[in-house]
Amino acid sequence: MSLFRTKRFLPLFVTQFCGALNDNLLKNAMIMLITYRMATGAHDAQWLVTVAGGLFVLPFFLFSAMAGQMADKYDRAAMTRVIKLVEIGIMAVAVAGFYLHSIGILLAALAGMGVHSTFFGPIKYALLPQQLKPEELLEGNALVEAGTFLAILMGTIAGGALVLRANGETLVCIALVAVAVIGYLSSRHIAAATPSDPSLRINRNLFRETILIVSQSFQDKAIKRCILGSSWFWFVGATLLAQFAPYVKDVLHADPAVVTLLLTVFSVGVGLGSYACDRLLRGEVQATYVPLAALGLTLFGIDLYFASQHATAVVATAATTESLQSLRTFLSVPANWRVLFDLGGMAICGGIYIVPLYAIMQHRSQPAHRARVIASNNVMNALFMVVSALLTIVMLALHFTIPEIFLSVAVANGAVALYICRLLPDALVRSVLRSVLTLLYHVELRHPERYTDAGSRVLIVANHTSFLDAVLIAAFLPEKLHFAVNTHVARQWWMKPVMALVNAFPLDPTNPLAAKSLIDLLKRDEKCMIFPEGRLTVTGALMKIYEGPGMIADRSDAQLLPIRIDGAQYSPFSRLRGKVRIRWFPRITMTVLPPQRFAIPDDIKGRARRQMASAQLYDVMSEMMFRSAGTHKTLFQALLSASEVHGRHRPIVEDIERKPLRYGAFLLRVFTLGRVLLRGHLEPADAAQTGEHTVSLEPVGVMLPNTVAASVVFFALQSIGRAPAMLNFTNGAAQTAQACNTAKLETVLTSRRFVTMAKLEAIIDALVAAGVKIVYLEDLPTTVRWHDKAYGLLASRFPHWAYARNLRGAGYVAKPTTDDDAPSNHALADTTAVILYTSGSEGSPKGVVLSHHNILANCGQIASRVDFGPQDIVLNVLPMFHSFGLTGGTLLPILSGIKAFYYPSPLHYRIVPELIYDTNATIMFGTDTFLSAYARAAHPYDLHSVRYIFAGAEKLREDTRRVYADKYGVRIFEGYGATEMSPVISLNTPMQNRPGTVGRLLPGIASRLEAVPGIDNAGLLFVKGPNVMKGYMKADAPGVLQAPPDGWYDTGDIVSIDEHGYVTIQGRQKRFAKIAGEMVSLTAVESTISALWPDQQHAAVSLPDSRKGEQIVLLTTREDARRDALLQWFQQRQVSELALPRRIIHLHKLPTLGTGKTDYQRAKQLAAQADPVTELALEKTSE
Repeated sequence: MSLFRTKRFLPLFVTQFCGALNDNLLKNAMIMLITYRMATGAHDAQWLVTVAGGLFVLPFFLFSAMAGQMADKYDRAAMTRVIKLVEIGIMAVAVAGFYLHSIGILLAALAGMGVHSTFFGPIKYALLPQQLKPEELLEGNALVEAGTFLAILMGTIAGGALVLRANGETLVCIALVAVAVIGYLSSRHIAAATPSDPSLRINRNLFRETILIVSQSFQDKAIKRCILGSSWFWFVGATLLAQFAPYVKDVLHADPAVVTLLLTVFSVGVGLGSYACDRLLRGEVQATYVPLAALGLTLFGIDLYFASQHATAVVATAATTESLQSLRTFLSVPANWRVLFDLGGMAICGGIYIVPLYAIMQHRSQPAHRARVIASNNVMNALFMVVSALLTIVMLALHFTIPEIFLSVAVANGAVALYICRLLPDALVRSVLRSVLTLLYHVELRHPERYTDAGSRVLIVANHTSFLDAVLIAAFLPEKLHFAVNTHVARQWWMKPVMALVNAFPLDPTNPLAAKSLIDLLKRDEKCMIFPEGRLTVTGALMKIYEGPGMIADRSDAQLLPIRIDGAQYSPFSRLRGKVRIRWFPRITMTVLPPQRFAIPDDIKGRARRQMASAQLYDVMSEMMFRSAGTHKTLFQALLSASEVHGRHRPIVEDIERKPLRYGAFLLRVFTLGRVLLRGHLEPADAAQTGEHTVSLEPVGVMLPNTVAASVVFFALQSIGRAPAMLNFTNGAAQTAQACNTAKLETVLTSRRFVTMAKLEAIIDALVAAGVKIVYLEDLPTTVRWHDKAYGLLASRFPHWAYARNLRGAGYVAKPTTDDDAPSNHALADTTAVILYTSGSEGSPKGVVLSHHNILANCGQIASRVDFGPQDIVLNVLPMFHSFGLTGGTLLPILSGIKAFYYPSPLHYRIVPELIYDTNATIMFGTDTFLSAYARAAHPYDLHSVRYIFAGAEKLREDTRRVYADKYGVRIFEGYGATEMSPVISLNTPMQNRPGTVGRLLPGIASRLEAVPGIDNAGLLFVKGPNVMKGYMKADAPGVLQAPPDGWYDTGDIVSIDEHGYVTIQGRQKRFAKIAGEMVSLTAVESTISALWPDQQHAAVSLPDSRKGEQIVLLTTREDARRDALLQWFQQRQVSELALPRRIIHLHKLPTLGTGKTDYQRAKQLAAQADPVTELALEKTSE
């Protein structure tokens, strides 16, 4: 319906609508007069009605050739205005006919309107593709067809309701002239249309030109079939419509109001069918549903005959044949409803049948010849309608009843339908399959226009989720594809029906010639389909990508068209039973991604080229998984989606209290707590004293340990549209109070028990002194009322309603919907979801504002590279104020159906390994500091269930990696991130792992390196992507959002990126020392020393030096560390002596932040305070 808002379509629509309205207003008013006033018998009325119909269509047959030529030669908009002026004159003739009660004059006027429509028809249909975009063409045709039959309806109602009333002819005349004038005025707003063929010479020999344009149009087989198909539709439609009035009077024995009813049902039915066709095809110009619609026309037509017989028998039995039934009486007879049902079914099928035929005709015809193609279609339409009128006359002369005429047409249509099915067997099967799959699985095909954009030489690639995948691709894509099928699979009996839908191409992976044949097929501009994984997924995520598909795409120079299938993995046809919640009929979406090509340098040959093609194909597929992940929604909407997918009874969170919560119970607590908080606990402190209520959406501070309660509080705030600010309680009182001021927090939620156990009284005192309201969770149960619990129960059962209600009450304008592409969801997704704080390892903490889209995008990026699912268990010991602890340890599991177990402290080095063993955790996150400590305390069997350990926040030492691999048989995957990036930037994965690097950049992240003086082969990393923060809140401008310039985030890290995309961190820009003019990485110094003394911790900092600018100071836990040992080691490793620490300070323990990172600010202070005499004494002061 969006076309109605554009001047490219609306004036044309109104103009054609008025023309069709006048056609039918004049024709039906005249038919009513003939039938009920002027004719003397049933056959007289039938003959006159048939003649009138013949006169109306005769000009189409005679003058279409001239009309088509003129529409191609001249400006179609200017011609429209002339035609509409002529229409006003024709209406003047009709006015004379009505006043003189002259059938002859009225028939002449009707013939004049036939001439009018003959000249306007080619213009109308040729203007549509000229004014509309290709993806709008089907919708434009659907609206025109719906509008045409709506005009028929209105003309019929007006003609039947007005003409038989007193002074009815006068009212009809006024309406005819008024509509003609409106049509002319509307035509003046149609945009000028450049003539398609201004050099065309008009052939005035109408007969010869008619033969010529028809023969030229028939040269294109597809256009020929469309013309014949649409002409047959008008044959059927003309036969039905022409007999409605006598059918109602003589068969149904009803009055004119029932004629109006039947025409209403037929017109509305065609309109609904046209609209349904546009919705079913989603803008794709194809004939998928034409065979099915043709069969439907036949079935409903045959039943209409039997329904008519039944209705006649009922009327005869009721002894009412001598008087005509009123509309009320007619509707009171059940047998008549069957007539209406059949007629409506025929009309709906007709709308589905005719719309794509017109669209294909316009789409395939050459612009310079398009109007003549439409004109040839009009000629054939006219010929078929004239034949329809003649055959009707012959059948009436042979004493056929009207129901028998309808039956004859239905039987003939059956033969045509069978012919269509023979021409388009795959289209018939596709339409049936598409209907069945849509009914069962609510299949949604997103962005089908990208299929057309890809061109002709296309290799379609898709993820392989279930045995339904091939059927889904074959049914919902518009063409019959060549499917590459493994020869072993092709021999299976269950593949035979699927192979009948496609051009199966058995492919033996061990036979290189088979791939060559597929390459040749693509070079002939064919479309082929292949599943690059080569097998069904057994993880639910993307699996290994074979080299073959990449090589085929590269050698054929074909466009790659990725298609993401989502939802089929939850059906019984997948191989994930026991791993995910299986449902008989899950909702399935198919997302078509933009087409793309490989970018491989020409000088790369052989195996290296195949490997690069395979790697690029993997990137295409992982990018596809990310882009289609549905990240344009809020975190709470994502929670509701996860609950629906994985089930309300799925256990999702647990902590050391050992009281796991399922999705249903989790939502119950979330909604109840949200209501209680909203009722008064989130008011600013001064508002509570004055009794004023606040509806402002200030962020709310949260200071809680890793517990189920913390996750409930987080989502309770999300449920009422408030953003939690996760306070780092390890920073001390001053910095925590500063953090509250930075984000302008009025309220902080915490726990008395937690404050006591963690000894945070000083922080509470500082916050109260700063005017922050403290709300203790222990105080909330006493304020929960029975209606709060009732609301929570109701809301947990109807969560979408409750969430929308909460947001509306909070003042949000955008309404959350289940459509990820809805503009309202995009608006909500860009609002603030959470405020985190930087670690403060090198300065005062800044508030990092992250949107819902930022976090969900990062979750989607991770999920596109790492396979995890409901069979996993995450142990999260990282605090929720830590970005990795929040996104990776809390949100990613909850939103993915993975159970998360929370433990409040990562510092309990003996307890954490025991929890891994006890909970059978499969995934955990940590820093090198924590992981190395766990390794020293754990039993070799404690980690028997672990699949993945992800390390970040600080460099992973080689000895930590080695001990986990050797002692526990577990690989640690090092990643890299920043709070500002939500947080993950790059990550090593089981499929792409290169120790010593931090992995490859995640999908959707762009990067650039800026040169740094003194550093070769590396640069300062800037990144951009959907997971980049909204901006900072800083202490110098509290509450003010400072967005990153142009969306680029300066990581502050010096990195190198190799040819395969792996990122190696050289160090932070601030973690470089400039010694004697050379840039020395302090991180590299630490790594070199860690290789010498792997069992101790080391921190390198720089201090000013009067001779060389700066000097390096090493803080280490190794008691016997000496410079001579380091010098010897550096020489063995060929490391420059500029990197050798000038001083060594021995500490019992390095200063760390609450996240496990080394606190370099404190380390630098300790190094500055020390002197060569007092260095050893710092062991005590650092504790």
